[in-house]
Amino acid sequence: MHGQMKNATPLLDSIDAIEALRALAPAQLPQLADELRAETIAAASLTGGHFGAGLGVVELTIALHYVFETPHDRLIWDVSHQAYPHKILTGRRDGIRTIRKKGGLYGFTLRTESEFDPFGTAHSSTSISISAALGMAVARDHKGEQRNVIAVIGDGAMSAGMAYEALNNAGSLDSRLVVILNDNGMSIAPSVGALTTYLKDLLAARPHMGIEEVAHLMAQEFPDETSTARNAATMFEQLGCAYIGPIDGHDVDMLTRVLKMVRDGARKGPVLVHVITEKGKGHPFTAPNGENYHAVDKFDLATLEMNKAAAAAPTFTKVFANCLIEEAAEDPTIIGITAAMPSGTGIDLFAKKFPERTYDVGIAEQHAVTFAAGLAAEGLKPVVAIYSSFLQRAYDQVVHDVALQSLPVRFAIDRAGLVGNDGPTHAGTYDLNYLMCLPGIVIMAAADEAELKHMIATSLSINDRPSAFRFPRGEGFGVALPARGQVLPIGKGRIMREGSAIALLSLGGRLHECMQAAEELAARGLSTTVADARFAKPMDEAMLAELAQNHEVLVIIEEGAIGGFGAHALTFLAQNGLLDAGLKVRTMTLPDRFVAHAKPDEQYDDAGLQARHIVDMAVNALGNAVTRPNAVREVAGTRHSR
Repeated sequence: MHGQMKNATPLLDSIDAIEALRALAPAQLPQLADELRAETIAAASLTGGHFGAGLGVVELTIALHYVFETPHDRLIWDVSHQAYPHKILTGRRDGIRTIRKKGGLYGFTLRTESEFDPFGTAHSSTSISISAALGMAVARDHKGEQRNVIAVIGDGAMSAGMAYEALNNAGSLDSRLVVILNDNGMSIAPSVGALTTYLKDLLAARPHMGIEEVAHLMAQEFPDETSTARNAATMFEQLGCAYIGPIDGHDVDMLTRVLKMVRDGARKGPVLVHVITEKGKGHPFTAPNGENYHAVDKFDLATLEMNKAAAAAPTFTKVFANCLIEEAAEDPTIIGITAAMPSGTGIDLFAKKFPERTYDVGIAEQHAVTFAAGLAAEGLKPVVAIYSSFLQRAYDQVVHDVALQSLPVRFAIDRAGLVGNDGPTHAGTYDLNYLMCLPGIVIMAAADEAELKHMIATSLSINDRPSAFRFPRGEGFGVALPARGQVLPIGKGRIMREGSAIALLSLGGRLHECMQAAEELAARGLSTTVADARFAKPMDEAMLAELAQNHEVLVIIEEGAIGGFGAHALTFLAQNGLLDAGLKVRTMTLPDRFVAHAKPDEQYDDAGLQARHIVDMAVNALGNAVTRPNAVREVAGTRHSR
């Protein structure tokens, strides 16, 4: 069943249900930890994916399931990229080698995948929010039920404001909640900020707690007095939590004994267990890695060589980083900002060149945006490099602190569109929708890496309002890059190919699919124009009107949810009478559902946004088209320069 790993993992092989884990003797758990770590490594060698975080919580995972009656007791993993060992132990071992593949296990916890995943997580700092673990604890109390609720959150995730909002709420309630602070000094990259310093100082001042100390503390039933009455109270105690720790997170015997005491204790309210772990513990590689092998490609178990194909072109992220460095070399007011994603956004490269102009604010997207607004208000040029899916977390700040005040914050929106194996939680699906409704903002979408350079230069030239440029994940298309980006005329698109029957208007990374579709349409005798919108807002109304007036069919293609660019284009066409004479307009967006994880090409095929889908849409629309009068009412200024 498990191939070459079967003989190497006899204890793990015996666990066909969670009850079998709880039937093991405590003395067997260290061996199980070794086997579970080996299985996690073996699976990752075939699938790649998130790696270091799971290796760091092997003992903790075993202890939690050994002590608590999951799934009756609710166990929630913050972010949950560390949940591979959890999945292996909870009936999903046979599928672990399908993780992040089409039709396979999801890379994070997922309610529909297993009853052991009571709450789906993939973004940071939700596990102790009032919407998750605390909400479940309060619901339990309202319903008069008896169960434990346990949240596991990393020290990096504790830098997010939502964690403190939840602790503030939890500390004022009597609802029993167990919080495991998994302290490994890392988020993806090393943790940053004052909290990191505090936890390091706390660990230095307090050696690992022994079982006798824990028993003594439990016997006291955690006095309610906080810092005003207790010596050296931690910040967690000051917030109303009972605090236990630090505990060695790789001593499975110690973990199980401590967790049993916590489980059986009479304490009401939140109990926080501070566990010290090592991210990536036991990984097989010899080379140092700044992220402790947070994520890996497939690799050969024997040679440990990564099976990563040579890049055909630089990634969009690297092009962004290099271009920002070029611009910053000429402009000392440019500031780079990331929210705990330096390598993912390319800001790590910027930081090497301009460390004094780089700010990693931790997992704090809301703060990142308003921090940037303050910089912009004082005349600097902040560039907030952020994934589309994470910018969602700071929407009120974008609206109230940036757009409403017309502050020139620049948003570099990485991972626009579908992102592949990380699935819908990380897809850049909604940024066009939630940004296009804001007055005054300039929004661009790069069709290729050369366009990205131009858009960076354009954004940096805009000093009277916010701007954003979005670009996809992964390698570029291999187009020649200009020496420097050129400032584009605001709100002007470009005609890529001229035709007469069908017009394809693309925004963003589907332009190459549109060009391919035009070739296929031409082979059928259908003359096709292809236009690159470049700007979602302000959109090129003159070009849009010209396309509408001179073609029988207009297809608008974007890598975003329904209600985005295409919807705004339709509004313009309707309000200016450009639909009155029989023009056939079709919009192609991401479907109105969450697109499951798979390779990007598989996802776009699923979404119906490949060249063949564009061809089908255009042909089907043309088949229903009627001959329109030649005299179509002209909208002022519709003649577009080609």
